[in-house]
Amino acid sequence: MNESSPASVFIPADGVHALVPREQMTPSARKLRDIYARTPGAPFLRREFGFYCLERWYRDGLARATPLHELFQYDPPGNYSLGQLGWCEAALRPAFEEKVLKDLGEHELVQDYAGRHVLYFKGRRTGFMPEYQDHPVKDMQSWETQIKWRLDPATPERYADLEKRMAAAREAAAKGLIITQNVIGGYMYLRSLIGPEGVLYGFYTMPEVLHEAMKTWLALADAVIARHQQYVTIDELYFGEDICYKGGCLISPALMKEFLFPYYQQLIANLKARQLDPTRHLYVQIDTDGNAPPVIDLYREAIGMDVMSPFEVAAGCDVVEIGRRWPDLAILGGIDKRILARGKEAIDREVERILPTMRARGGYIPTCDHGVPEEVSLENYLHYRKRCIELGG
Repeated sequence: MNESSPASVFIPADGVHALVPREQMTPSARKLRDIYARTPGAPFLRREFGFYCLERWYRDGLARATPLHELFQYDPPGNYSLGQLGWCEAALRPAFEEKVLKDLGEHELVQDYAGRHVLYFKGRRTGFMPEYQDHPVKDMQSWETQIKWRLDPATPERYADLEKRMAAAREAAAKGLIITQNVIGGYMYLRSLIGPEGVLYGFYTMPEVLHEAMKTWLALADAVIARHQQYVTIDELYFGEDICYKGGCLISPALMKEFLFPYYQQLIANLKARQLDPTRHLYVQIDTDGNAPPVIDLYREAIGMDVMSPFEVAAGCDVVEIGRRWPDLAILGGIDKRILARGKEAIDREVERILPTMRARGGYIPTCDHGVPEEVSLENYLHYRKRCIELGG
């Protein structure tokens, strides 16, 4: 065989140019890859969405130094996140100065790092829903003067620790971990700039501003991802979207097709064309609260969505039914956080209804449908974790 022919080119199975053999993957990486492949009967990856309950648990006697991953028998991560592209807010560099704008007695008006004016309890920033009073983008001028220059892909600060981060990413890839590129989704991004009400009007009153913002979103995401792809192959593109509420999607399919999907499609096409391992499947995940089923087919048809989370039960999401309707969709979440506060019998009914069915189906990770709330006692949560381990392998 001619040594210069493509067939003779050696491709190292280093996790970057080709996947490492399964036996070289960490147990968590194997679990997560089996879940994304929707392998029937595969054990669940043991993890949680997040916690809003820790201060209560500490007051109730949990030592602050307690390793939660040991107490709840969580698995190590099965993926490695690259970051740098925002999540609930745009990836502003530099961020806005955080400062108190007005003292209002028990409350204070604060400018946060995303340029929003937020009403807080004085001296307290977490543990409750923030009340936004203003957002930085109101028209083309404010977009250009307040935001656009903060989203410049060439800002050196974005790449200051690139070599260190990419060395860690390559180490993770060599262990078979799924390399995940997180990025703020277009709807969440526009909402963070214009406001939840303002953006809904903005689709009609200033569409040119929204398109300019999305062009900038694409340019930044594409540039940062291109830098990452010089070092690693990306397994998953994970959008923080939050485009749904209790009644369904916050905007129409027509608006999604005009303002979101063309930019997503271009980003995905560019990403796939640059992969160091061109044979690698790119998983696409959408994270949205609210009643998600109305948008599942839209995302699947437009961008090939493979994974969705976290399926909020209070908004009408039933992961067992969703799993039946979309058998080739990987599903994360869907455990009613409110039930964990009701007691052990209610917890047993919930997990016994969901977990055996979803394990037999494959492609599922049980977590709360949002962060564990303060109402959930440590005793109840420990019981929930015990049952997840019993039923999940």
